[in-house]
Amino acid sequence: MTSFLHLFTLFCLYFSLADGVQLLVTNNCNYTIWPGILATAGQQTPLGGGFELRSGQRRVLRVSQNWSGRIWARQGCTFENPTDGVVCQTGDCSGLLQCKGIGGIPPATVVEMTFGTPASALHFYDVSLVDGFNLPVSVIPLGGRRGGGNCGVAACEVNLNVVCPSSLEVKKRGKVVGCKSACLATGMPKYCCAGDFSGEKCPTTMLGKFFKVACPRAYSHPFDETTGLKTCNAPRYVITFCPSN
Repeated sequence: MTSFLHLFTLFCLYFSLADGVQLLVTNNCNYTIWPGILATAGQQTPLGGGFELRSGQRRVLRVSQNWSGRIWARQGCTFENPTDGVVCQTGDCSGLLQCKGIGGIPPATVVEMTFGTPASALHFYDVSLVDGFNLPVSVIPLGGRRGGGNCGVAACEVNLNVVCPSSLEVKKRGKVVGCKSACLATGMPKYCCAGDFSGEKCPTTMLGKFFKVACPRAYSHPFDETTGLKTCNAPRYVITFCPSN
């Protein structure tokens, strides 16, 4: 009987994983964060799009094999006492705990994921600094299948807030809590890779180099696929905020 139950458990586990992908969202920061989730239109949003995650906690989210969306962390939230509809120092989504289809206010470090596109069975994922930075984060695939991409680590593991250029700083109560991207701060086409500077014409700027040198495994501008975009086909992905802690 014990052997039968063991085999049955393995059978159920196998098919539960085959039906979806697990996202293991982990808080390695020494303070509480509030992850936000924005699914692509037509996709289901786990937990209504947001939840509380205390220091040292992990939450397992299950999404479909063809899921796509973005995940980021909010910090310094006070949902009991909102100010002008904003309750989080960074990444706020209209003062809501569950973002419910609303994206976070930049700057915020964003994890982007696209699973099982019609043209490919590969999973695409990255850590993006295109909208700026608020917290370090890494994405590590577990159990990647052979022939399923490079299964590399996407990450920005250093705290850019402590070295952020003054022109890009976002401060709350005298403390730097976020670092804007040059595009977000200036809106200039050369920093946003827009207009005459789109695609391969996007220039390498000093501010762009700042993000790329600090976080070589993250997107530093919209056309940074060469080093920023990772591919895999794995049943689980560990998303860790403050991984270097």
